[in-house]
Amino acid sequence: MAVDPHILLSPAVTNLRDLGGRATADGGAVATGVAFRSAELADPSISTDAVLAGLRIRTVVDLRTEAERSSRPDQLPAGARLRVLDVLADLPSGAAAQLPAALAGGGADALAGLDLPGQMLDVYRRLVVGGAARKAYAGLIRTVIDAEQRAVLFHCTAGKDRTGWATTILLLAAGVDEEGAIEEYLAVNPAVRATYAPLLQQFGDAGGDPDALRPLLEVRAEYLHAALALVRERFGSFGGYLSDGLGLGDVEVEALHRTLRADG
Repeated sequence: MAVDPHILLSPAVTNLRDLGGRATADGGAVATGVAFRSAELADPSISTDAVLAGLRIRTVVDLRTEAERSSRPDQLPAGARLRVLDVLADLPSGAAAQLPAALAGGGADALAGLDLPGQMLDVYRRLVVGGAARKAYAGLIRTVIDAEQRAVLFHCTAGKDRTGWATTILLLAAGVDEEGAIEEYLAVNPAVRATYAPLLQQFGDAGGDPDALRPLLEVRAEYLHAALALVRERFGSFGGYLSDGLGLGDVEVEALHRTLRADG
C-alpha cells in the first residue's frame, strides 16, 4: 500500500495531516505548510512536541463544543494562539452526543431504535446550513487568509466530521475537484479507526455490537455527498456557498484561493 504523503506522525496528536500537495483541477497544487488538520490537542506534551514545533503553527482553531473543550482543553504548540469557533454551538444534541450514553447506559439497549447513519447525515447537512457552522467556517477562512495568523491548525475531537467539512471547503476553494476532496476526506479512516479501536472493544465487552457504533466512528462518502448535494440545492454552487452561505466577499474568496495555492 502506498504511503499517504499528507500524514504527519506526531507522538502528541493523532490524525495530523497537511492539506498541501494535492493536485488542483487546473494542473496546480495546494500549498504545503499553510493549513493543517488533526484530532484534539489534549496531550500535555503538545507544547514541547518537535513535530508540531516544526510546523510553525501560529493559530490553533478549535471547532469543538463547549462541553468538549471543558473536558479536554487544548494544549497549544509553542508560539501558537487559540481561536474557538464552535461549529455546533446551536446544536447541543445530536449523533455524537449519543455515544457516551450508549457506552455508559448498557451497550446495545442504548442504541435501540437509533438511526445513526441518518443522524450523521443530518449532522452533515447542519454543517452546511446551520447558523453556528456557517459563522465558524467563515471565521476559519478569515483566519487562513490572514498572513499574521498562519500557519493554521484546525481540529475537532477525532478530526473527521467538522474538520472533514472544513478541509473540503479549503480544498475546493483551492481548486481541487470533488474527487480529490473526497479522497482526502476518506483518507482519515485508518487513523480514526485506530483511535476508536479501544472504545469498540470496550463496547463489545459490555455486550454491544461494535458494528452498531461504526456509523459514528468513521467517515463515509455518503455523508460528504449529502453535504455537497445540499450546497448545490441551497446555494446553487460551491461559489454560491462561499458568498451567500459563508458571507465571504470576492476579495476574500480570491485571497483564500491565492493563499492555498503553491503557485499563487
